[in-house]
Amino acid sequence: MTTPKLRLSLVLLISSATLLYAGRLQSSPEISGGIFHLKPQRPVEELRAEALRSTPPIELGQFRKPDLVELVKVDPTIRLDIRYATDQNFLGTPMYSQARAFLQRPAAEALVRANQKLHAEGYGVVIHDAYRPWYVTKMFWDATPDDKKIFVADPASGSKHNRGCAIDLSIYDLRTGRELSMPSVYDEMTPRSFAEYPGGTAEERQHRATLRGAMEAEGFTIYPNEWWHYDYKDWKEYPIMNVRFEDLGGGQGGIRVNKTQHAVQ
Repeated sequence: MTTPKLRLSLVLLISSATLLYAGRLQSSPEISGGIFHLKPQRPVEELRAEALRSTPPIELGQFRKPDLVELVKVDPTIRLDIRYATDQNFLGTPMYSQARAFLQRPAAEALVRANQKLHAEGYGVVIHDAYRPWYVTKMFWDATPDDKKIFVADPASGSKHNRGCAIDLSIYDLRTGRELSMPSVYDEMTPRSFAEYPGGTAEERQHRATLRGAMEAEGFTIYPNEWWHYDYKDWKEYPIMNVRFEDLGGGQGGIRVNKTQHAVQ
Protein backbone atom coordinates (compact mmCIF):
# COMPACT_ATOMS: atom_id res chain seq x y z
CA MET A 1 0.00 0.00 0.00
CA THR A 2 1.37 3.43 -0.91
CA THR A 3 1.58 6.11 1.75
CA PRO A 4 0.25 9.64 1.04
CA LYS A 5 3.84 10.89 0.90
CA LEU A 6 4.90 8.19 -1.58
CA ARG A 7 1.77 8.74 -3.67
CA LEU A 8 2.54 12.48 -3.84
CA SER A 9 6.10 11.71 -4.94
CA LEU A 10 4.80 9.42 -7.68
CA VAL A 11 2.36 12.06 -8.91
CA LEU A 12 5.12 14.70 -9.02
CA LEU A 13 7.43 12.33 -10.87
CA ILE A 14 4.75 11.48 -13.41
CA SER A 15 3.86 15.14 -13.82
CA SER A 16 7.50 15.94 -14.60
CA ALA A 17 7.69 13.14 -17.16
CA THR A 18 4.45 14.32 -18.70
CA LEU A 19 5.79 17.86 -19.13
CA LEU A 20 8.86 16.50 -20.91
CA TYR A 21 6.63 14.64 -23.34
CA ALA A 22 3.89 17.29 -23.56
CA GLY A 23 4.90 18.77 -26.89
CA ARG A 24 5.04 15.40 -28.59
CA LEU A 25 1.82 14.17 -26.97
CA GLN A 26 -0.23 17.10 -28.21
CA SER A 27 0.53 16.32 -31.84
CA SER A 28 1.37 12.60 -31.63
CA PRO A 29 1.13 11.02 -35.10
CA GLU A 30 1.14 7.56 -33.49
CA ILE A 31 -2.56 7.59 -32.54
CA SER A 32 -5.28 7.34 -35.17
CA GLY A 33 -8.81 6.01 -34.90
CA GLY A 34 -8.34 5.46 -31.18
CA ILE A 35 -5.42 3.06 -31.81
CA PHE A 36 -1.79 3.62 -30.84
CA HIS A 37 0.52 2.62 -33.70
CA LEU A 38 4.17 1.68 -33.48
CA LYS A 39 6.60 0.95 -36.32
CA PRO A 40 8.10 -2.44 -35.46
CA GLN A 41 11.87 -2.74 -35.26
CA ARG A 42 11.73 -5.59 -37.79
CA PRO A 43 9.01 -7.02 -40.08
CA VAL A 44 6.29 -8.65 -37.98
CA GLU A 45 6.26 -11.90 -39.97
CA GLU A 46 10.01 -12.23 -39.44
CA LEU A 47 9.50 -11.69 -35.72
CA ARG A 48 6.66 -14.23 -35.67
CA ALA A 49 8.72 -16.94 -37.37
CA GLU A 50 11.61 -16.36 -34.98
CA ALA A 51 9.36 -16.37 -31.92
CA LEU A 52 7.67 -19.63 -32.94
CA ARG A 53 11.07 -21.28 -33.24
CA SER A 54 12.08 -20.07 -29.78
CA THR A 55 11.28 -21.65 -26.42
CA PRO A 56 10.25 -20.04 -23.11
CA PRO A 57 12.74 -19.74 -20.24
CA ILE A 58 13.23 -22.83 -18.09
CA GLU A 59 11.68 -22.41 -14.66
CA LEU A 60 12.60 -24.29 -11.50
CA GLY A 61 10.20 -25.07 -8.68
CA GLN A 62 6.71 -26.43 -8.23
CA PHE A 63 3.71 -24.82 -9.92
CA ARG A 64 -0.01 -25.36 -9.91
CA LYS A 65 -1.36 -27.29 -12.87
CA PRO A 66 -2.80 -24.72 -15.29
CA ASP A 67 -6.60 -24.59 -15.39
CA LEU A 68 -7.52 -21.94 -17.93
CA VAL A 69 -11.12 -20.77 -18.01
CA GLU A 70 -12.69 -19.03 -21.02
CA LEU A 71 -14.11 -15.84 -19.56
CA VAL A 72 -17.27 -15.45 -21.62
CA LYS A 73 -18.32 -18.97 -20.63
CA VAL A 74 -18.25 -18.20 -16.90
CA ASP A 75 -19.91 -14.78 -17.27
CA PRO A 76 -21.69 -13.93 -20.56
CA THR A 77 -21.92 -10.25 -19.57
CA ILE A 78 -18.15 -9.95 -19.98
CA ARG A 79 -17.50 -8.23 -23.30
CA LEU A 80 -14.55 -8.98 -25.56
CA ASP A 81 -12.59 -6.52 -27.66
CA ILE A 82 -9.52 -8.62 -28.42
CA ARG A 83 -7.46 -6.17 -30.44
CA TYR A 84 -4.65 -8.67 -31.02
CA ALA A 85 -7.02 -10.86 -33.05
CA THR A 86 -7.40 -7.94 -35.50
CA ASP A 87 -5.16 -5.37 -37.14
CA GLN A 88 -6.46 -2.74 -34.70
CA ASN A 89 -3.46 -2.90 -32.38
CA PHE A 90 -0.11 -1.20 -31.92
CA LEU A 91 1.63 -3.40 -34.50
CA GLY A 92 -1.20 -3.18 -37.05
CA THR A 93 -1.45 -6.93 -37.68
CA PRO A 94 -3.23 -9.87 -35.98
CA MET A 95 -1.28 -11.65 -33.25
CA TYR A 96 -3.99 -14.23 -32.50
CA SER A 97 -6.04 -16.33 -34.90
CA GLN A 98 -9.04 -16.30 -32.54
CA ALA A 99 -10.69 -13.57 -30.45
CA ARG A 100 -10.77 -15.36 -27.09
CA ALA A 101 -9.81 -14.59 -23.48
CA PHE A 102 -8.70 -17.01 -20.76
CA LEU A 103 -7.53 -16.77 -17.14
CA GLN A 104 -6.55 -19.32 -14.53
CA ARG A 105 -9.70 -20.36 -12.66
CA PRO A 106 -9.13 -18.38 -9.40
CA ALA A 107 -8.34 -15.23 -11.39
CA ALA A 108 -11.38 -15.76 -13.62
CA GLU A 109 -13.65 -16.16 -10.59
CA ALA A 110 -12.21 -12.97 -9.07
CA LEU A 111 -12.83 -11.11 -12.32
CA VAL A 112 -16.46 -12.26 -12.33
CA ARG A 113 -16.89 -10.86 -8.81
CA ALA A 114 -15.34 -7.55 -9.86
CA ASN A 115 -17.67 -7.43 -12.87
CA GLN A 116 -20.69 -8.02 -10.65
CA LYS A 117 -19.64 -5.15 -8.38
CA LEU A 118 -19.31 -2.89 -11.38
CA HIS A 119 -22.81 -3.90 -12.51
CA ALA A 120 -24.15 -2.35 -9.31
CA GLU A 121 -22.68 0.97 -10.52
CA GLY A 122 -24.04 0.59 -14.03
CA TYR A 123 -20.85 -0.69 -15.66
CA GLY A 124 -19.38 -3.91 -17.03
CA VAL A 125 -15.89 -5.05 -18.02
CA VAL A 126 -14.57 -5.21 -21.57
CA ILE A 127 -11.52 -7.43 -22.09
CA HIS A 128 -8.70 -6.52 -24.46
CA ASP A 129 -6.32 -9.34 -23.54
CA ALA A 130 -5.83 -12.01 -20.87
CA TYR A 131 -3.76 -15.21 -21.20
CA ARG A 132 -1.10 -14.60 -23.85
CA PRO A 133 1.17 -17.31 -25.33
CA TRP A 134 4.85 -16.67 -24.60
CA TYR A 135 5.83 -16.41 -28.26
CA VAL A 136 3.60 -13.31 -28.61
CA THR A 137 5.38 -11.70 -25.66
CA LYS A 138 8.67 -12.30 -27.47
CA MET A 139 7.24 -10.70 -30.63
CA PHE A 140 6.15 -7.61 -28.67
CA TRP A 141 9.56 -7.26 -27.03
CA ASP A 142 11.52 -7.63 -30.27
CA ALA A 143 9.21 -5.25 -32.14
CA THR A 144 9.35 -2.44 -29.56
CA PRO A 145 12.16 0.17 -29.48
CA ASP A 146 14.20 0.45 -26.29
CA ASP A 147 12.63 3.75 -25.21
CA LYS A 148 9.20 2.10 -25.01
CA LYS A 149 10.15 -1.25 -23.51
CA ILE A 150 8.66 -0.26 -20.14
CA PHE A 151 5.31 -1.06 -21.77
CA VAL A 152 6.17 -4.64 -22.78
CA ALA A 153 7.38 -7.68 -20.83
CA ASP A 154 10.86 -9.17 -21.25
CA PRO A 155 10.48 -12.71 -22.65
CA ALA A 156 13.60 -13.76 -20.73
CA SER A 157 11.49 -13.71 -17.56
CA GLY A 158 8.07 -14.05 -19.18
CA SER A 159 4.92 -12.05 -18.64
CA LYS A 160 2.19 -12.58 -16.07
CA HIS A 161 -0.06 -12.78 -19.13
CA ASN A 162 1.87 -15.94 -20.07
CA ARG A 163 0.89 -17.44 -16.71
CA GLY A 164 -2.81 -16.76 -17.26
CA CYS A 165 -2.85 -14.32 -14.34
CA ALA A 166 -2.84 -10.90 -16.04
CA ILE A 167 -5.61 -9.09 -17.82
CA ASP A 168 -5.95 -5.94 -19.92
CA LEU A 169 -9.40 -4.42 -19.60
CA SER A 170 -11.61 -1.37 -19.40
CA ILE A 171 -15.26 -0.73 -18.55
CA TYR A 172 -18.40 0.00 -20.53
CA ASP A 173 -21.74 1.58 -19.73
CA LEU A 174 -24.42 -1.11 -19.32
CA ARG A 175 -27.14 1.28 -20.48
CA THR A 176 -25.51 2.53 -23.69
CA GLY A 177 -23.04 -0.26 -24.37
CA ARG A 178 -20.29 2.32 -24.93
CA GLU A 179 -16.79 1.83 -23.60
CA LEU A 180 -15.91 4.63 -21.18
CA SER A 181 -13.18 7.14 -21.93
CA MET A 182 -9.88 6.96 -20.03
CA PRO A 183 -6.88 9.34 -19.83
CA SER A 184 -5.25 7.42 -22.70
CA VAL A 185 -6.22 4.90 -25.33
CA TYR A 186 -5.47 1.22 -24.75
CA ASP A 187 -1.83 0.22 -25.38
CA GLU A 188 -0.73 3.84 -25.69
CA MET A 189 3.00 3.94 -24.97
CA THR A 190 3.16 7.40 -23.38
CA PRO A 191 2.98 8.77 -19.82
CA ARG A 192 -0.77 9.23 -20.25
CA SER A 193 -1.06 5.47 -19.71
CA PHE A 194 0.48 5.58 -16.22
CA ALA A 195 -1.87 4.48 -13.45
CA GLU A 196 -1.18 7.71 -11.54
CA TYR A 197 -1.12 10.07 -14.53
CA PRO A 198 -2.70 13.31 -13.25
CA GLY A 199 -3.93 14.58 -16.62
CA GLY A 200 -6.99 13.86 -18.68
CA THR A 201 -10.44 15.00 -17.60
CA ALA A 202 -11.91 14.51 -14.15
CA GLU A 203 -14.44 12.12 -15.67
CA GLU A 204 -11.70 10.02 -17.29
CA ARG A 205 -9.77 9.81 -14.03
CA GLN A 206 -12.97 8.79 -12.24
CA HIS A 207 -13.56 5.98 -14.76
CA ARG A 208 -10.01 4.78 -14.17
CA ALA A 209 -10.51 4.88 -10.40
CA THR A 210 -13.81 3.00 -10.63
CA LEU A 211 -12.14 0.16 -12.54
CA ARG A 212 -9.21 0.11 -10.15
CA GLY A 213 -11.38 -0.02 -7.05
CA ALA A 214 -13.34 -3.01 -8.33
CA MET A 215 -10.24 -4.94 -9.41
CA GLU A 216 -8.14 -4.29 -6.32
CA ALA A 217 -11.00 -5.40 -4.08
CA GLU A 218 -10.78 -8.85 -5.70
CA GLY A 219 -7.04 -9.48 -5.41
CA PHE A 220 -5.73 -7.79 -8.56
CA THR A 221 -2.83 -5.32 -8.58
CA ILE A 222 -2.45 -2.60 -11.17
CA TYR A 223 0.72 -2.36 -13.27
CA PRO A 224 1.99 1.21 -12.61
CA ASN A 225 2.78 1.97 -16.26
CA GLU A 226 -0.61 0.87 -17.67
CA TRP A 227 -4.02 1.75 -16.22
CA TRP A 228 -5.59 -1.21 -18.08
CA HIS A 229 -3.21 -3.97 -16.89
CA TYR A 230 -3.97 -5.95 -13.72
CA ASP A 231 -2.09 -8.92 -12.23
CA TYR A 232 -3.79 -11.53 -10.07
CA LYS A 233 -2.24 -12.17 -6.66
CA ASP A 234 -1.43 -15.87 -7.30
CA TRP A 235 0.56 -15.33 -10.50
CA LYS A 236 3.78 -16.79 -9.03
CA GLU A 237 2.06 -20.15 -8.56
CA TYR A 238 1.56 -20.78 -12.29
CA PRO A 239 4.11 -21.61 -15.01
CA ILE A 240 4.87 -19.67 -18.16
CA MET A 241 2.74 -21.13 -20.96
CA ASN A 242 3.09 -21.07 -24.73
CA VAL A 243 -0.10 -22.74 -25.96
CA ARG A 244 -1.90 -21.09 -28.86
CA PHE A 245 -5.62 -20.35 -28.63
CA GLU A 246 -6.48 -22.79 -31.40
CA ASP A 247 -4.91 -25.57 -29.30
CA LEU A 248 -6.95 -24.77 -26.18
CA GLY A 249 -10.21 -26.22 -27.52
CA GLY A 250 -13.68 -25.29 -26.31
CA GLY A 251 -16.08 -26.68 -23.76
CA GLN A 252 -17.79 -25.27 -20.72
CA GLY A 253 -15.26 -26.30 -18.09
CA GLY A 254 -11.69 -25.29 -17.43
CA ILE A 255 -8.94 -26.19 -19.88
CA ARG A 256 -6.17 -28.16 -18.23
CA VAL A 257 -2.80 -28.02 -19.89
CA ASN A 258 -0.21 -30.79 -19.65
CA LYS A 259 3.47 -30.00 -19.21
CA THR A 260 4.14 -31.38 -22.67
CA GLN A 261 1.82 -28.72 -24.13
CA HIS A 262 3.76 -25.73 -22.84
CA ALA A 263 5.74 -25.30 -26.05
CA VAL A 264 4.30 -24.27 -29.38
CA GLN A 265 4.70 -27.15 -31.83
